[in-house]
Amino acid sequence: MSEVKEHMKIVGKDGAHVGTVDRVEGNRIKLTRKDSPEGHKDHHHYIDTKYVGSVEGDVVKLSVNADAVPKAEAA
Repeated sequence: MSEVKEHMKIVGKDGAHVGTVDRVEGNRIKLTRKDSPEGHKDHHHYIDTKYVGSVEGDVVKLSVNADAVPKAEAA
């Protein structure tokens, strides 16, 4: 996960936009608030790093399609 950096784009296996990296916290990637769905802009969402398939350039590519990515809310 050392390759994952702030402001990198995150895309699903299907190439669809999932979010933008705010930072890595433990085994989760914290997304920027601007990528949160309507009604959720007041807090961050997270993606478990186990869904990361690869990092290519400034893009984090997930191992699942964008619509299948579970996003946890800030605890």
